[in-house]
Amino acid sequence: MTATAVDYTWFRERFAYLAEAYCFTLIRGLTSEELAARLGARTEGFPDMTFEELVDSAFSGPGSYGTWDGHFFGAVPVGDWILIVEPNGFLGVTRKAIVPLSAGTRLVSHFRNVNSVNYFYWVEDGDIRLFFEPLSPSPRYGSDPDGLVEIMQQAGFDLRNGGNHNLYMGAAFALAEHLTGIKVTPQLLE
Repeated sequence: MTATAVDYTWFRERFAYLAEAYCFTLIRGLTSEELAARLGARTEGFPDMTFEELVDSAFSGPGSYGTWDGHFFGAVPVGDWILIVEPNGFLGVTRKAIVPLSAGTRLVSHFRNVNSVNYFYWVEDGDIRLFFEPLSPSPRYGSDPDGLVEIMQQAGFDLRNGGNHNLYMGAAFALAEHLTGIKVTPQLLE
């Protein structure tokens, strides 16, 4: 059974502040150290923190953890995957970053900003298999833009009439779960 948008209504309800601007990326088979190295990330001086501390720090601007000159994210191993959470970030949907980051593996990401700009990517070993805007999922791009049409519909995307503004974020989480096997839950985020 495929996860659906309804399975993820908790995200907007429980994390309303984050639902306004986020990027979630899942990448398979890398260690935290390999992830940091591939991204050229600076990890020294950044202690382990809770999800709430990550969100507060990311929105705080320049300071002990906040930054405007780079991307701020948290990463946590989940089985064979690493979940990257970017409050108010977009690194996970930046082609210059995700194409090389996906070398030899699978990467799935989805993003929304405060202006409702939204993207979904499925990348396999540098090949963008699927790219679309979850709020308007009919135009799809990549090397396999129609390979997941049935799954997308089951997840909650309306491919005929555009997206459902209330459910498109949940549908993006559900499609990511289908591609990764990782169910994002409130407990996982916390």
